This record gives sequence, C-alpha cells and structure tokens, in this order.
Amino acid sequence: MIRLLVVDDDPSTLASLSRAFRMAGYEAVVCDNATRAIALLKSERFDLVFSDVVMPGKDGLAMLADVREAGISTPIIMVSGQATVDMAVRATRLGAVDFLEKPISSDKLLLTVENALRMVRLEEENKQLRRRVGRHDLVWGSDAMRRVMAQVDRVASSESRVCILGETGTGKELVARAVHDRSPRRERPFVTLNCAAVPSELIESELFGHEKGSFTGAAARHLGKFEQAHNGTLFLDEIGDMPPAMQSKLLRLLQEGELERIGGERSIVVNTRVIVATHRDLEVLVRKGTFREDLYHRIFVFPIVLPPLRERVEDIPLLAEHFAAMVAEQNGWKPRGFTPEAVEQLVRYAWPGNVRELRNVIERLLLLTDDAVDAATTHQVLAGRHTGGGGGSDVGTLADRVSAFEREALLGELQAHSYNVAETARALGLERSHFYKKCQQLGIDVKAERSQA
Repeated sequence: MIRLLVVDDDPSTLASLSRAFRMAGYEAVVCDNATRAIALLKSERFDLVFSDVVMPGKDGLAMLADVREAGISTPIIMVSGQATVDMAVRATRLGAVDFLEKPISSDKLLLTVENALRMVRLEEENKQLRRRVGRHDLVWGSDAMRRVMAQVDRVASSESRVCILGETGTGKELVARAVHDRSPRRERPFVTLNCAAVPSELIESELFGHEKGSFTGAAARHLGKFEQAHNGTLFLDEIGDMPPAMQSKLLRLLQEGELERIGGERSIVVNTRVIVATHRDLEVLVRKGTFREDLYHRIFVFPIVLPPLRERVEDIPLLAEHFAAMVAEQNGWKPRGFTPEAVEQLVRYAWPGNVRELRNVIERLLLLTDDAVDAATTHQVLAGRHTGGGGGSDVGTLADRVSAFEREALLGELQAHSYNVAETARALGLERSHFYKKCQQLGIDVKAERSQA
C-alpha cells in the first residue's frame, strides 16, 4: 500500500487530509511538526510527503531543505494558505515536486498526489530502462528452455523465494527479471546486486544502507538494495560468494523482514521478494562449512536450473540472429545475417562462456564483415577462443587447441577465485608477473572478464 506522510500543525487539517487519503486507498501517517517529520523520514519509508509551509518552529521549507541535505529523496508536495510566488519558487528550487494553495478541493488534492506518484514511477522505470541498455531479452525455442520458462510461469505469481542455478553466462539475471515481470510486483523496482563483485567490507552498506556520518566517507544517507527494492524484487547474484558474516545478517532479515541501516537507531520494515542465483554447488559449500545451512534452506525454496548453451543448441541460430540485429541497431550498421556454413560452426562450438560469450563473438564477427558472416570469418574468430565446458571443439590447429586449453584453465581459476589475481596465480603455481604475461599472450583482459562476470 502507498504510504503518505501528512505534516501540518492544524489538527483539523490533519484529520480531514488523512481521512481523504485513506478513503482513496492510501495509508496516511500524520505529524504535527517538521522536526518530528524529519525523524520519521529518517527511520521509516514513505512514498510521498504532503506538508504545510507555515508551522511554528521549523517551517515546511526548512524541513524540505533538511530532508534533501540528509539525502532523503522522498517526493514532497508543499501547501500553504499564505502562498506567494517567492514561496513557490523557493519550494521548487529546494526540490518540491508541486506547490498547492489552500483551500484545496478533494479532487485536486487526489489528482496532485496521483500525478506525483506517477512521476516517481516513470522516473524509476527510466532508471530501470537505462540499466538494461546493452542487455538482451530471453530468446529461446528449445525444449530445455521451454521447461525453464514453464517453471518461471509457475512460481512468478507466488511470493516463494527462487534460487537460479547455472553456469556463468547462462542468463540467470534475465530469468530473475522474467520472474519479476510476470509477478504482481512487476510495477515496482527490480534491483540487482552481484555479491561476488562487492568487497566484503562494503556489502552490508550495499544491502542495508547507512546513515550520514556512520563511517568515514559516509557523506550522505544511503538507501541499501533492500530498501530500494521495497515492494519489488531484489536479485542477489552469486549468493555463494557472500561473506559468512553477511550471511547471518541476511538470514535475520529474511526471517524478520526488518533491517537496520549502518549507524541507524531503528529497525525498518521492508517488503522485498528475494531471488538468488549462483554458479556454485550450494550443497557442497554447506558441507564445507562456507555457506550457512539455515540460510540455504531459506533461499532454496524453488530452484530453477538453467541449461548451458551446449545443451540448447537449437537456440544458437535464434540467439545469433537476435544479437546480430541488436548490435547492428546499436552501432547504426546495416542488418546482416549468416551463411549456413557459419551457423553450422557456431552450433558445433562448445560455448564455455555460454550466451554471454556468444553475444561477444557475434559482435566481433560483425566488426570483421560487411556482408553476411561466412564460415572463414567464423573459423578465424572461434579458433582463438577457449573450448571449455567439458564439451569440445574441432576448430583450429594443435597449437590453437593448446592455447585454448590454457585460456580455459586460466579463466576457470579466475572465476573460481572471484577474479582475484593474487589468489588465482597462487592456485596455478605461477608468479604474479608470469600470470599477467600469460594472460596477455592468451588475450585475457582480467578487468573486462571481472566486469562481465
């Protein structure tokens, strides 16, 4: 339910406004002074604030300034019975989304609130669209993916926690998004966090948020991923790489539905659906003692296993055409296809990097060709890549295949050690300088691989 905070020093105004909002289906919390309103905004979550300007002590404009300085982005509508042009200008400059003059009719009141909430939703949708630039939608036609999508449709309408399993690059985030898009939460935020990509000392702040001044560098209040995803969905990728200390805090949140920001003094209730994913075997991690068994049982309610690309080869031609069209459109190139011989080579390749690797290969192929992609160009690009995945590739000379094996080994260890170069080099028995040299020889860009993981 939408939560509104109504701030006014007049009890009769508070009563009439709260009654109007509640009759319209909103939850209205009332407050008779600006100082208390600021405290509420720091400790609780509201979708909109409706505040008077002229109040004893701290007035509405001073409250608005303090709220914005504290890093609180909740939209605020200001209202006054002594409105002036200067007052309206000041309110707008301080960040008010609208300014109304008393008295206000019920119709105008509710319309203003609806417009403000619609604007907030549009801004959030635009943010989500910007985050999706360069990504692809789910494209499939194989029986293996048909079974996956049937599971997505079955679980989407529920509140059950979903655990998506699969190799790196199989599209786990896209499946999580498909669950969200088919759920009753589809109009609310879909927020993501890659647990392997966040340093252990920062992951609590990323998830739970922090208050201004709670630690060195905390220059403003920060909402964590759980609050950002309130009433929506939070996707935790690579949950198997979450530090043990953070696992216990996540378990407590999942059990109680409450969190405390770092430096905060009050618990905050959040209503967030959690979807997790990992390429690791969580049962093995539990046996090793690196993953909490009680957390495992909390998140492993409805598993969805994504097949690697080598097990859904029927989808490779569809994906290749999809990526080719997408890359051409992004770069302003003319559309181009593939010869049957080129498609055959793509289908025969093992794709250890799965769909993500296919996407990168298609872009490289289009960079090398002006017309339809042919077999010679495809062979040239695939010959220098790792085979991986327990599959195999008959592309390239013996030297090509040896290089491909070495490249696969290095990439596999990098992935296993969360792209920590020092740990990877140690595991392979190499000096760090030798490891870097080998990566250069094999065309491995560690930073690029880390960013794509």
